[in-house]
Amino acid sequence: MDNHCVIKLNSPFPLVHTAIHNGHRFSEKLVKLSALNGSERLREEDPYTGVWAGISKNYVIGQRSRFEYDLNRSPDRAIYLEPSDAWGMTVWKKQPSESIINNMLANYYNIYERLHSGFSRLIEKHGKIVILDIHSYNHRRNGAGAPPDDPRLNPELNIGTGTMDRAYWGSVVDSFMEDLKHYNFLGRQLDIRENVKFRGGYFPHWIHENFPESACCISVEVKKFYMDEWTGKPNWDVIIALSDMFSSAIPGLISTISKKKR
Repeated sequence: MDNHCVIKLNSPFPLVHTAIHNGHRFSEKLVKLSALNGSERLREEDPYTGVWAGISKNYVIGQRSRFEYDLNRSPDRAIYLEPSDAWGMTVWKKQPSESIINNMLANYYNIYERLHSGFSRLIEKHGKIVILDIHSYNHRRNGAGAPPDDPRLNPELNIGTGTMDRAYWGSVVDSFMEDLKHYNFLGRQLDIRENVKFRGGYFPHWIHENFPESACCISVEVKKFYMDEWTGKPNWDVIIALSDMFSSAIPGLISTISKKKR
Protein backbone atom coordinates (compact mmCIF):
# COMPACT_ATOMS: atom_id res chain seq x y z
CA MET A 1 0.00 0.00 0.00
CA ASP A 2 3.05 2.29 0.27
CA ASN A 3 2.72 3.02 -3.45
CA HIS A 4 -0.49 4.81 -2.45
CA CYS A 5 0.52 6.50 0.81
CA VAL A 6 3.60 6.33 3.03
CA ILE A 7 2.38 6.26 6.63
CA LYS A 8 4.78 6.31 9.58
CA LEU A 9 2.95 6.78 12.85
CA ASN A 10 4.95 4.66 15.27
CA SER A 11 7.45 7.12 16.73
CA PRO A 12 6.98 8.14 20.40
CA PHE A 13 6.39 11.72 19.38
CA PRO A 14 3.09 13.71 19.74
CA LEU A 15 3.44 15.45 16.37
CA VAL A 16 2.54 14.35 12.83
CA HIS A 17 3.21 16.12 9.54
CA THR A 18 1.03 15.15 6.59
CA ALA A 19 1.18 15.88 2.85
CA ILE A 20 -1.84 14.04 1.47
CA HIS A 21 -1.78 15.85 -1.91
CA ASN A 22 1.93 15.34 -2.49
CA GLY A 23 1.40 12.39 -4.85
CA HIS A 24 1.69 12.40 -8.64
CA ARG A 25 1.42 8.69 -9.45
CA PHE A 26 -1.54 7.75 -11.61
CA SER A 27 -2.81 4.27 -12.43
CA GLU A 28 -2.04 3.09 -15.98
CA LYS A 29 -5.70 2.19 -16.42
CA LEU A 30 -6.65 5.76 -15.58
CA VAL A 31 -4.04 7.31 -17.88
CA LYS A 32 -5.87 5.77 -20.82
CA LEU A 33 -9.16 7.28 -19.66
CA SER A 34 -7.82 10.65 -18.60
CA ALA A 35 -8.31 13.82 -20.62
CA LEU A 36 -5.44 15.46 -18.71
CA ASN A 37 -1.72 15.00 -19.16
CA GLY A 38 0.79 14.76 -16.35
CA SER A 39 1.67 18.46 -16.44
CA GLU A 40 -1.97 19.46 -16.11
CA ARG A 41 -2.45 17.16 -13.15
CA LEU A 42 0.75 18.38 -11.52
CA ARG A 43 -0.48 21.97 -11.63
CA GLU A 44 -3.29 21.13 -9.21
CA GLU A 45 -1.27 18.75 -7.04
CA ASP A 46 0.96 19.81 -4.13
CA PRO A 47 4.48 18.93 -5.27
CA TYR A 48 7.33 19.04 -2.72
CA THR A 49 4.96 19.15 0.28
CA GLY A 50 6.26 15.69 1.11
CA VAL A 51 9.67 17.28 1.76
CA TRP A 52 8.13 19.30 4.60
CA ALA A 53 6.11 16.38 5.96
CA GLY A 54 9.22 14.23 6.00
CA ILE A 55 10.97 16.38 8.60
CA SER A 56 8.76 14.89 11.32
CA LYS A 57 9.35 11.59 13.10
CA ASN A 58 5.72 10.76 12.29
CA TYR A 59 4.45 11.54 8.82
CA VAL A 60 1.87 10.76 6.15
CA ILE A 61 2.89 11.38 2.53
CA GLY A 62 0.47 10.72 -0.32
CA GLN A 63 1.91 8.98 -3.37
CA ARG A 64 -1.14 8.92 -5.66
CA SER A 65 -2.48 11.91 -7.55
CA ARG A 66 -5.52 13.63 -6.12
CA PHE A 67 -7.02 13.03 -9.59
CA GLU A 68 -7.19 9.33 -8.69
CA TYR A 69 -8.86 9.98 -5.34
CA ASP A 70 -8.78 13.06 -3.15
CA LEU A 71 -8.07 12.37 0.52
CA ASN A 72 -9.11 15.91 1.44
CA ARG A 73 -12.67 15.39 0.23
CA SER A 74 -15.50 13.33 1.67
CA PRO A 75 -16.05 9.87 0.13
CA ASP A 76 -18.95 11.06 -2.02
CA ARG A 77 -16.72 13.77 -3.56
CA ALA A 78 -13.35 12.01 -3.51
CA ILE A 79 -13.46 11.02 -7.20
CA TYR A 80 -13.47 13.90 -9.68
CA LEU A 81 -16.15 13.00 -12.24
CA GLU A 82 -17.35 16.38 -13.52
CA PRO A 83 -15.48 19.58 -14.44
CA SER A 84 -17.11 21.26 -11.44
CA ASP A 85 -15.19 18.80 -9.23
CA ALA A 86 -11.84 19.86 -10.70
CA TRP A 87 -11.55 23.62 -11.18
CA GLY A 88 -13.53 23.44 -14.44
CA MET A 89 -11.17 20.89 -16.00
CA THR A 90 -12.53 17.98 -18.04
CA VAL A 91 -10.89 15.06 -16.26
CA TRP A 92 -11.98 12.07 -18.36
CA LYS A 93 -12.19 11.23 -22.04
CA LYS A 94 -14.38 8.34 -20.90
CA GLN A 95 -15.90 8.02 -17.45
CA PRO A 96 -14.30 5.29 -15.30
CA SER A 97 -16.44 2.20 -14.87
CA GLU A 98 -18.20 1.47 -11.60
CA SER A 99 -15.64 -1.22 -10.78
CA ILE A 100 -12.74 1.22 -11.31
CA ILE A 101 -14.43 3.85 -9.15
CA ASN A 102 -15.08 1.26 -6.43
CA ASN A 103 -11.41 0.24 -6.53
CA MET A 104 -10.30 3.87 -6.15
CA LEU A 105 -12.65 4.29 -3.20
CA ALA A 106 -11.40 1.07 -1.63
CA ASN A 107 -7.87 2.53 -1.61
CA TYR A 108 -9.23 5.78 -0.15
CA TYR A 109 -11.03 3.94 2.67
CA ASN A 110 -8.00 1.74 3.34
CA ILE A 111 -5.83 4.79 3.95
CA TYR A 112 -8.38 6.36 6.30
CA GLU A 113 -8.58 3.10 8.28
CA ARG A 114 -4.80 3.07 8.64
CA LEU A 115 -4.79 6.71 9.71
CA HIS A 116 -7.49 6.11 12.32
CA SER A 117 -5.50 3.23 13.76
CA GLY A 118 -2.22 5.16 13.74
CA PHE A 119 -3.64 8.33 15.26
CA SER A 120 -5.42 6.27 17.93
CA ARG A 121 -2.14 4.63 18.96
CA LEU A 122 -0.38 7.98 19.26
CA ILE A 123 -3.25 9.45 21.29
CA GLU A 124 -3.27 6.41 23.58
CA LYS A 125 0.41 7.03 24.30
CA HIS A 126 0.43 10.85 24.53
CA GLY A 127 -3.13 11.86 25.40
CA LYS A 128 -3.11 14.68 22.82
CA ILE A 129 -1.33 15.15 19.51
CA VAL A 130 -0.80 17.87 16.89
CA ILE A 131 -1.17 17.19 13.16
CA LEU A 132 0.17 19.68 10.59
CA ASP A 133 -1.89 19.16 7.43
CA ILE A 134 0.45 20.66 4.80
CA HIS A 135 -0.76 21.71 1.34
CA SER A 136 0.12 24.23 -1.35
CA TYR A 137 -2.01 26.43 -3.57
CA ASN A 138 -1.83 28.20 -6.93
CA HIS A 139 -1.69 31.97 -7.26
CA ARG A 140 -1.14 32.41 -11.00
CA ARG A 141 -4.33 30.95 -12.37
CA ASN A 142 -4.65 33.56 -15.12
CA GLY A 143 -1.76 32.05 -17.05
CA ALA A 144 2.00 31.56 -17.10
CA GLY A 145 2.64 35.07 -18.38
CA ALA A 146 -0.06 36.83 -16.36
CA PRO A 147 0.56 38.75 -13.12
CA PRO A 148 0.13 36.72 -9.92
CA ASP A 149 -3.12 36.92 -8.00
CA ASP A 150 -3.63 39.81 -5.57
CA PRO A 151 -1.28 39.19 -2.60
CA ARG A 152 -3.76 40.91 -0.29
CA LEU A 153 -6.01 37.88 -0.78
CA ASN A 154 -3.25 35.29 -1.08
CA PRO A 155 -0.91 35.08 1.93
CA GLU A 156 2.32 33.15 1.58
CA LEU A 157 1.13 30.86 4.35
CA ASN A 158 -2.55 30.40 5.06
CA ILE A 159 -3.27 28.74 8.41
CA GLY A 160 -6.63 26.96 8.22
CA THR A 161 -8.47 26.46 11.50
CA GLY A 162 -12.06 26.37 10.30
CA THR A 163 -12.67 22.71 11.14
CA MET A 164 -11.53 22.78 14.78
CA ASP A 165 -12.86 24.08 18.06
CA ARG A 166 -10.72 27.22 17.90
CA ALA A 167 -11.46 28.16 21.50
CA TYR A 168 -10.28 24.79 22.78
CA TRP A 169 -7.12 24.57 20.65
CA GLY A 170 -6.36 28.28 20.56
CA SER A 171 -3.15 28.16 22.62
CA VAL A 172 -1.61 25.62 20.22
CA VAL A 173 -2.59 27.55 17.10
CA ASP A 174 -1.56 30.95 18.44
CA SER A 175 1.85 29.74 19.58
CA PHE A 176 2.48 28.05 16.23
CA MET A 177 1.55 31.15 14.26
CA GLU A 178 3.71 33.39 16.43
CA ASP A 179 6.71 31.13 15.96
CA LEU A 180 6.28 31.22 12.18
CA LYS A 181 5.66 34.96 12.02
CA HIS A 182 8.85 35.72 13.92
CA TYR A 183 11.02 33.30 11.97
CA ASN A 184 13.80 34.92 9.92
CA PHE A 185 12.92 33.58 6.49
CA LEU A 186 15.79 34.41 4.14
CA GLY A 187 16.14 37.82 5.77
CA ARG A 188 12.45 38.68 6.12
CA GLN A 189 9.18 37.57 7.72
CA LEU A 190 6.60 35.70 5.69
CA ASP A 191 3.03 36.91 5.19
CA ILE A 192 1.16 34.45 7.42
CA ARG A 193 -2.57 34.79 8.01
CA GLU A 194 -5.43 32.65 9.26
CA ASN A 195 -8.45 31.47 7.22
CA VAL A 196 -7.93 34.00 4.42
CA LYS A 197 -7.72 31.61 1.47
CA PHE A 198 -8.66 28.24 2.99
CA ARG A 199 -10.24 27.09 6.24
CA GLY A 200 -9.35 23.39 5.98
CA GLY A 201 -10.91 20.48 4.10
CA TYR A 202 -12.43 17.09 4.82
CA PHE A 203 -9.25 15.54 6.26
CA PRO A 204 -8.97 17.93 9.25
CA HIS A 205 -12.75 17.84 9.60
CA TRP A 206 -12.59 14.03 9.89
CA ILE A 207 -9.78 14.27 12.45
CA HIS A 208 -11.64 16.74 14.66
CA GLU A 209 -14.86 14.76 14.36
CA ASN A 210 -13.16 11.53 15.41
CA PHE A 211 -10.71 12.98 17.97
CA PRO A 212 -12.28 16.31 19.05
CA GLU A 213 -10.26 16.83 22.25
CA SER A 214 -7.30 14.60 21.43
CA ALA A 215 -5.99 15.80 18.06
CA CYS A 216 -5.38 19.37 16.95
CA CYS A 217 -5.09 19.42 13.15
CA ILE A 218 -3.76 22.70 11.75
CA SER A 219 -4.04 23.08 7.98
CA VAL A 220 -1.08 24.89 6.40
CA GLU A 221 -1.49 26.08 2.81
CA VAL A 222 1.76 27.31 1.25
CA LYS A 223 1.39 29.62 -1.74
CA LYS A 224 3.43 28.25 -4.63
CA PHE A 225 6.04 30.98 -4.38
CA TYR A 226 8.54 28.13 -3.92
CA MET A 227 8.08 26.89 -7.50
CA ASP A 228 6.76 27.78 -10.93
CA GLU A 229 3.27 26.36 -10.87
CA TRP A 230 3.10 26.28 -14.70
CA THR A 231 6.37 24.47 -15.43
CA GLY A 232 6.71 22.60 -12.13
CA LYS A 233 10.26 23.89 -11.68
CA PRO A 234 11.18 24.11 -7.97
CA ASN A 235 13.19 26.77 -6.16
CA TRP A 236 15.16 24.56 -3.79
CA ASP A 237 16.54 27.46 -1.76
CA VAL A 238 12.98 28.41 -0.82
CA ILE A 239 11.86 24.80 -0.29
CA ILE A 240 14.76 24.16 2.09
CA ALA A 241 14.14 27.47 3.90
CA LEU A 242 10.52 26.41 4.41
CA SER A 243 11.71 23.06 5.79
CA ASP A 244 13.94 24.90 8.24
CA MET A 245 11.04 27.14 9.27
CA PHE A 246 8.71 24.20 9.90
CA SER A 247 11.46 22.43 11.83
CA SER A 248 11.95 25.52 14.00
CA ALA A 249 8.29 25.35 15.06
CA ILE A 250 8.46 21.77 16.32
CA PRO A 251 9.68 22.52 19.89
CA GLY A 252 6.91 25.07 20.40
CA LEU A 253 4.23 22.68 19.16
CA ILE A 254 5.52 19.93 21.47
CA SER A 255 5.57 22.35 24.40
CA THR A 256 2.06 23.70 23.89
CA ILE A 257 0.45 20.31 23.31
CA SER A 258 2.21 18.97 26.43
CA LYS A 259 0.78 21.82 28.50
CA LYS A 260 -2.65 21.11 27.02
CA LYS A 261 -2.63 17.74 28.77
CA ARG A 262 -2.94 19.40 32.14
